Amino acid sequence: MNVVAIVGSLRKASYNMMLAEFIQKRYAEKVTVEILSLHDIPMYNQDEENNPPQSVIDFKAKVKAADAVLWVTPEYNASIPGVLGNVIDWLSRVDKVMIGKPSIVMGASMGNLGTVKAQMHLRDILFAQGLGSPVLQGNEVYIGAAHTKFDEAGNLTDEATVKFLDQVIDNFVAWVK
Repeated sequence: MNVVAIVGSLRKASYNMMLAEFIQKRYAEKVTVEILSLHDIPMYNQDEENNPPQSVIDFKAKVKAADAVLWVTPEYNASIPGVLGNVIDWLSRVDKVMIGKPSIVMGASMGNLGTVKAQMHLRDILFAQGLGSPVLQGNEVYIGAAHTKFDEAGNLTDEATVKFLDQVIDNFVAWVK
């Protein structure tokens, strides 16, 4: 199964990127995860939606070709980050590559609630008409106190969290198939 991961953080030492990389490595025998970069995606502009920049064309093609999408989001101001909203705008327009594409949502933060509000907003957005992406329910991954669960090398070291992720990834793979 081929999955693209979209991480809503541009920060170099992002816990959300660490989470996506952990999933990419740990579950490589179950799923192939390609982490897509948001660094080269320009701000959405309706004037350009029918003739988007090559970076957007390539990004949308990778999402379209994937079997599913892993969304990994931080929480900014009790919602999703602007870079994530921007890429969603591109994905929801013209060829609408997300319609029917299965998604799973996760997030990590230093706070205790682990991106709960951002994930709720993201689920609502993914279900909206322009995206129409079914989201795996009942397998929410809210990693709070992330700074205590990853080591300096970016490895997820909290055994209970790893065990929970093992179950969630198994559920996601079965659900997508």
